[in-house]
Amino acid sequence: MPKQSPVPDKLSKPFWDACNEGKLVMLTCTACNLMQYPPEATCRKCNSAEKLVWKEVSGWGKIHGYCTMYDCRIRLLQAEQPFNLASIALEEDPGVLMYANLPGTPVDEVPVGATVKVEFVTTPGNGQKVPEWRVTEPRWKAAKKAARPAARKR
Repeated sequence: MPKQSPVPDKLSKPFWDACNEGKLVMLTCTACNLMQYPPEATCRKCNSAEKLVWKEVSGWGKIHGYCTMYDCRIRLLQAEQPFNLASIALEEDPGVLMYANLPGTPVDEVPVGATVKVEFVTTPGNGQKVPEWRVTEPRWKAAKKAARPAARKR
């Protein structure tokens, strides 16, 4: 599915730079530990501006909910209709929601509550990478599989 190319501003530039490096970062207030997305100049909870730092997060989350888009007004996306639009709750803070189209998930068959992992997709307009989320097995299963020794061939 084609993605629109974001144009980073001063506030969001660290987020987009991290995406280009294959990392997901969130603006976090060290005074009250609030993680916020999208980024804002001050903390939504304590109003601090000096205590905001970018912190890398795991890139794991869960599908919070979804809808199916049948009539999109964004011309770039009209050829892809219908498509899923899901909200993803971050593992580190389920109050932080990001949006996804869930590539590989059939339209209107979104498994709410399923585990997702971030991947980064390059946009055609300016080459900026953007986060996208894909349904995967739970993190503990993926780690267990990766740690399992390879089967010997006979």
